[in-house]
Amino acid sequence: QKDDSQRLLEGFTSDDKGHSLTRSKAESYTSKEEMVSEEDESPLNSNITAFALKAKVIYPINQKFRPLADGSSNPSLHESPKQAALPNQVMETSPSGSLGSLSQGDKEDCSSSTTIHSSASDDRFQARTFLKVTCFPEVLTCESFDVKLCLCSLLLKDLMLLDTELRREKHVIFIQVLKIYLTDFYHKKKITDDLFKKILLIQENDFEELQKQLDSRIQNTEMSGARNSEYQTLEDLERKEREYSEHIIDNMEAFWKQADKAQQFLLDQSKCSSAKASKITMDLTERMIAVEGLLSESQDLRAMDIQERLFNWELMVKAVDSLKSYIPEECKCRLNTVSNILDHLTVKNNLSVRQKEELLTDLHKAFWEQLAHFSNECAQQSKDLILKQLEYRAKKREEFKHRQKAEQGSLLSKTFQTKEFHDFLKAYQELLERHRQIRWDLEEDDDWESAEAVTDLYKDLHSKASHTLAELVKELFLHALPAVTGLSVRECELLKEEWQENLVPQLEKLDTYHQRRWKLFQEQLLLEKELWLKEYALSAVIQKHLSETQEKMIQGVVSRVGGLSDESVNYILQKHKLLLCSVLRRVTLRSLGMATLTHMRMSRKKGLLQELREQHVLQKSSSHCHDEDQWQLLKAVESHILEEEEKLEEETQQTHLEFHQQLVNEIQEALHFLQQHMEQVIGQTLLQRARQGAAEKNSADEPDLKERLVETAVESVYGTHNNINRLVQNYYQQLGKITESYEGKKLQQLKSLQAERGERSRLKKKQENEQTLKEQLNKGLLDISSVVHQRMVLQQQKIVAQFELQQQIRLESLKQKILGLQQLQSELEHQLQEAEQDFVTELATLARVPLAMKKQLLKRSKPTG
Repeated sequence: QKDDSQRLLEGFTSDDKGHSLTRSKAESYTSKEEMVSEEDESPLNSNITAFALKAKVIYPINQKFRPLADGSSNPSLHESPKQAALPNQVMETSPSGSLGSLSQGDKEDCSSSTTIHSSASDDRFQARTFLKVTCFPEVLTCESFDVKLCLCSLLLKDLMLLDTELRREKHVIFIQVLKIYLTDFYHKKKITDDLFKKILLIQENDFEELQKQLDSRIQNTEMSGARNSEYQTLEDLERKEREYSEHIIDNMEAFWKQADKAQQFLLDQSKCSSAKASKITMDLTERMIAVEGLLSESQDLRAMDIQERLFNWELMVKAVDSLKSYIPEECKCRLNTVSNILDHLTVKNNLSVRQKEELLTDLHKAFWEQLAHFSNECAQQSKDLILKQLEYRAKKREEFKHRQKAEQGSLLSKTFQTKEFHDFLKAYQELLERHRQIRWDLEEDDDWESAEAVTDLYKDLHSKASHTLAELVKELFLHALPAVTGLSVRECELLKEEWQENLVPQLEKLDTYHQRRWKLFQEQLLLEKELWLKEYALSAVIQKHLSETQEKMIQGVVSRVGGLSDESVNYILQKHKLLLCSVLRRVTLRSLGMATLTHMRMSRKKGLLQELREQHVLQKSSSHCHDEDQWQLLKAVESHILEEEEKLEEETQQTHLEFHQQLVNEIQEALHFLQQHMEQVIGQTLLQRARQGAAEKNSADEPDLKERLVETAVESVYGTHNNINRLVQNYYQQLGKITESYEGKKLQQLKSLQAERGERSRLKKKQENEQTLKEQLNKGLLDISSVVHQRMVLQQQKIVAQFELQQQIRLESLKQKILGLQQLQSELEHQLQEAEQDFVTELATLARVPLAMKKQLLKRSKPTG
């Protein structure tokens, strides 16, 4: 009769009731084929056997090298690596529900087994549903193995809430700035009280409507593609994040337009002078830049806090999960010790194999059924506890929200003068930061309380399981065993004491194993923190690059426009800085969101590789006396891990590039909106400048003196019809000569510029031919010493350099053309003024106007430039 007692653990742990411990509700939303493949990829009972299978090697494992003495028979070198999965095995909280996906099955089973880098597995993972959670305590009751995805989705949700808070804060501050200026106008009696209230109400309604439109679009995005309200897929989450970013960029452009509209409406109603309006516009822009700076600082600090909270969540989840996994492992360890004692009795012929199997069967069945019952009770108690805490949490949050709204309303209802803006901004910012910190502390306290409460429940489950097993073992040794073997009660008591003594080193080994796993988890968490620091550094580099590029671009545009005063140039630069601050804040949040999505997409592979790495470290440190085969296999596994790490790094970089390209597209869209808005700003500034110049010129013409001169000449008896006609004809002839001379000089100058530009183009073409000939001579050396990528880069640099040179030549030609035309125009105006002055002087002399008027005309006609 074959001794197959070591399989009893595997056989009886597959009980249907135990299977309910880890069956996730999310599996009901997966296809049948997916469920079959997940069963093929379920974790193996033996940690080291799984370790060997993951490493794609098979080797004999001695009992003394196992971290857990589960009594499994040693697999042969020629045995099939396939092993039935344990349906009720408590899964490790990992980004994936399958350890076996690392193993590569036989050829006939290659359709259902996958490796870390299987594209089919990636597609399935993208479409896999995971629980949609709204806060961290819900994750503690999540039976899904995709806890990592749930936590990252909470991080994205917190980033979105932060973005919403800061956007509303900016709207409120802008309305408050308008209120400050309106108050100043009201005190100076430039507007009435009714107009004051009307303007403020209109602007508040406009910005509120802007927010409603955004909320409606976001709500439509949330509802689209939602097959089930409780679950979501990573693909849906990426789509929602992308659409949300598009909505925010559109809302940002709409806010710019609304802000400019409100600003112009304010100036129109106040009826200020152009100088006063320019000063108000400049002051408003500078103050909003200060607001953007504070918002950006607050956003960076809160984003880092959100990221740090994710690590705390992972620690709490890992602690609870470790306790969950420790309970069945310790029970298996206790049962294995009982099995070893019964094996010893079988060897002594005190117990037959059949009797031993029957005793173990009864013991296992009774215990696992009772443990399943306790576990189901514990899971239900955890859910009830979390629901009760969430209700209390919602109540506290509602009370805090009312108190927060009252405090903000009290501050905003105060009246501030224009010079007190910075005092208001400081007070309002401090109030909001204090509210955020209070809410943050409350949420963290609730998270810790929930985690501790769930931990206490599982500690109680551990106590119940240990007590139940102890009672069953006592029943076995003191009642069942004496009746079957004929041993005395005293001998059975000694066997029970032996069981307890043999159990101590096994439990110590189990504790050591879990402590090592916890340490490895902490080390992995530190590595993830370093990766996030690199993401922050990359985001800072992107911001700096965009800022420098845009600053250089707008300065170049302003320098090419010309004809603007220093105040106008400063306003354009400050306006561009304000809009760019909004874009950069959005880019920062979006880059963090994309880094999170990258982390989520690679979480399954990272989790599998991390578990393989953990198993390798634990197996390597489990004993100091490995034989030659063990060392060879450990080296093979280590080589396999390095290979998988390289593949994972390559795929991670590819995913980064994919999201980075998406980020670049969104940045280009935002910068396109910024460019369009700045074109309008520059156009309005030029238009205002032209109107001011025209107004100054009209005021300087003094038409009253000319009208008086005409009246005097008509009434004068000295000016005859022939004399005046002769003066007018001479004046027209002189104007014709001046105009003809101007057109000739203009045509000559344009021809000269065209010839000069042609000469430059000829010289440039000659230089290009010489450079091409030189490159052809060096082509052989270039082909030998350079790779394809380097040649492509050199070609790109050459094209860019040629384009920049052509653009520089064209700009210099245009500048020379503009300077020449401006000089000709200035000369023309001077000649026309001299001709007009001569005509007026002759007319005044002919009409014999009074001496005082003649002096005024001569003084006015004196050239000014």
